[in-house]
Parts: sequence; C-alpha cells; structure tokens
Amino acid sequence: MEKFPIFILNHPYLFSLLFVILTLLIWNIFGNLIGGVKLLTTDEATLLINREDAEVIDIRSQTEFENGHIINAKNIDLQELPEKINKLRKDKSKGIIFYCTNGSLSLKETQKMVRQGEDMIYCLKGGIASWKNANLPLTKGLKNT
Repeated sequence: MEKFPIFILNHPYLFSLLFVILTLLIWNIFGNLIGGVKLLTTDEATLLINREDAEVIDIRSQTEFENGHIINAKNIDLQELPEKINKLRKDKSKGIIFYCTNGSLSLKETQKMVRQGEDMIYCLKGGIASWKNANLPLTKGLKNT
C-alpha cells in the first residue's frame, strides 16, 4: 500500500483511466436514483403490463414502430409527446412505460416528465433491443395512437 502513491506518480495515465472507469461504474449503478426515473428490466415491464395494465409508449419513428413493437404499444412522436401526455394521464393510477431503440432517448424524455411532476413514469432499460434480446413477443403493423 505504501507503493501506491509512487505508482500514481509514475503512471498518471493509468490512474486517470482507473478513476474514469470507477466514476462511470458508480454512475451506472446509482445514476438512476439521481435522475428519479425507475428503469424497468424486461421482466419488470412485463409484470407491470400484465398485472397493472400499464400503458406502453413507443417513441421511435413510425417506420421503426411498424417494423416491430411491443404488443398494444402506442407510437407517439417526440414532438407530440408533451401535448399527448395529458391524454395518457387520464387514469393516474396506471403506470406508463416509455421505450425507444436502446433506452437512451426514452430515459431523457422520462426524466423531463419526472422533473415536471409526473409520477408512475417508467423507462424500459435497454429499449426495444433489450426486449428483443429477451425473446419477448413483438407485433408488426400500423401506427396505433
């Protein structure tokens, strides 16, 4: 342990890299708590959909939606989302699960909504990609809004 400061002085690049990796790891683990958004795994999302009748909102493009989406999901364009959120929130006891291609865009949008005071807003961790990787069913078809 007494050689650690010497190691840091002799290898600043490696120590900086270690610091960055640890910071990213901690952010990955605790970042969800800071953002206030509950990220759902595919299993958690399935339970919420089946047991609590949660709404599922796909914020990808209509073409991507038509090529495959979660059953009973509604496709809402990002520009239309602020005005349509009130219609979706008629029954405030129901949760709303948002997803996109990989989860990054839907996470940003759900964080905005949580900051505006919305509750029971969830984000599918990993987006539709995680849904496909879990071999869960998709359906194809026209825009469902």
